[in-house]
Amino acid sequence: MRWVVLLLLTAVVGCSKPSLPPLDTNATVLAFGDSLTAGVGASAGKDYPAQLAHLCGCQVINAGISGETTSEGLQRLLEVLDETQPDLVILLEGGNDILRNQSLPQMQQNLAAMIAEVKGRGIDVLLLAVPEKSLFLAPSPIYSELADEYQLPLLEDNLTQLLREPKLKSDAVHLNADGYQQLAQQIFSKLQQEGAFSE
Repeated sequence: MRWVVLLLLTAVVGCSKPSLPPLDTNATVLAFGDSLTAGVGASAGKDYPAQLAHLCGCQVINAGISGETTSEGLQRLLEVLDETQPDLVILLEGGNDILRNQSLPQMQQNLAAMIAEVKGRGIDVLLLAVPEKSLFLAPSPIYSELADEYQLPLLEDNLTQLLREPKLKSDAVHLNADGYQQLAQQIFSKLQQEGAFSE
């Protein structure tokens, strides 16, 4: 019986092991995505990357393009990585594919290609899930599948929960300044849990 308990404890400890290397104030974080990264719905400086920069004390580059699909993001990513040389990439993309009823298998393939490119350069990725199109908002299962496949830290329900709150939204699909502030705080907390920043 004792060895069973030890095995269970080992499993629990193993699951809670931080998955990201520590970053300091000299680190560069690349926030890559669409309008939710660009900060549509909030005034300048109230987007989530700007608010995350205040929390972590490091450089957070906002590489969000409003209206971008994953196909367009995949084409853009290489140049942005070359220009910014980040230590960590926060990937929040796919919402426009879903809203425009584009192929979900192609969306998953595009996101996988982006993740593979980033990780192939030795850069870590934090993945954020976006909701699928349904009566009741729920995160698309594509993101958990990718997180499992590539062993990525994932914020799965956070954006969906924020978008359920009218007081945190500027319109049906975008957050307002308070919503982006909460998203930045949740991202920072996740990065702390994963070992990137001290708690």
